Order: sequence, then C-alpha cells, then structure tokens
Amino acid sequence: MIVAVGSDHAGFPLKIHAMQEIEALGHKILDCGTFDENPCDYPDFARKVGEAIVSGKAERGIILCGSGVGASIAASKIPGVRAAVCHDLYSAAQGVEHDDMNVLCLGARVIDAKLARKLVPKFLNAQFQSKEERFVRRLGKVQKIERDALSGLFDRKSEEVEIHR
Repeated sequence: MIVAVGSDHAGFPLKIHAMQEIEALGHKILDCGTFDENPCDYPDFARKVGEAIVSGKAERGIILCGSGVGASIAASKIPGVRAAVCHDLYSAAQGVEHDDMNVLCLGARVIDAKLARKLVPKFLNAQFQSKEERFVRRLGKVQKIERDALSGLFDRKSEEVEIHR
C-alpha cells in the first residue's frame, strides 16, 4: 500500500516515527512534507495528503500537526477524504472498519512516539467492513451529504434548505 504522509512543523518529529513504522510494515511512503521544523501551516500538508488520496496516488494518508484537529478539519474539506483524529487504538481501527476512514490525523503535542507506533499499524491493517449492510448504508449517507454539499445545497439560505432526517 502507498501511504501519503504529511505534517506541519509541530508534527514533524512524530512524522519520522510514523514513517519508520509504515516502512517496517512493508508499505511505501509518499512524503508530502514538511521536511524540517521550520514554522509552516498544517492546511498546506493536509491538502497535499488529501490530493494524493483522491487522485489515487495513495490509498491511505497520515497527517500530523500539534493536536491533529486542524489537520483533520482541513483534510475533511476535500471531497472523498474521510479524516479523523484518533489517539486510541480502538478508534484508529474502528474508523476504517465502520466509516471507511482513509486519513489518520495525529497530534504530536498530544501523543508520544510509542503510541504513534501502535496507532499506525491499527489504522493501516484495518479494512472497511463492506460486507456488512449497516456500514455500507451509513457510508452511503455520508457520501450523500458530500454530494449535496458539492451541488451547493448548503450554500442556500438556511430557510431554503430542506431538513433531511
């Protein structure tokens, strides 16, 4: 599997550990930067990782910033990217298995290298449970929200938007 990896300056030290774990698992890395600890902006790297996912250059992505939150928000703006912050083993696997998460976001100021090295394989080894109807149905609903947003549904004034249940 090809894994796109990106970080800002705050995530850079943890990025090195994540990349070592990816390589140890036998996967290839598409390094989307940054390459040092000079101050930079997490949205730039979230975009690069997200673009790698939607273009098919990578199957999964990992983005690291200070908390993981900013990277998750930025990456999830890209249609087709399902990014989430996961700082526990259950969520790192379950996010893929139930929600088809394709980008793991980690906070270098929140977790240490030891935990990151455990989270990376949980995320990369997990598979979407596509044979279970409930997960496929739920993913379809998430994708419908995305299509509605792309069609401009949410650009209208709130009183014009039909409430879907």
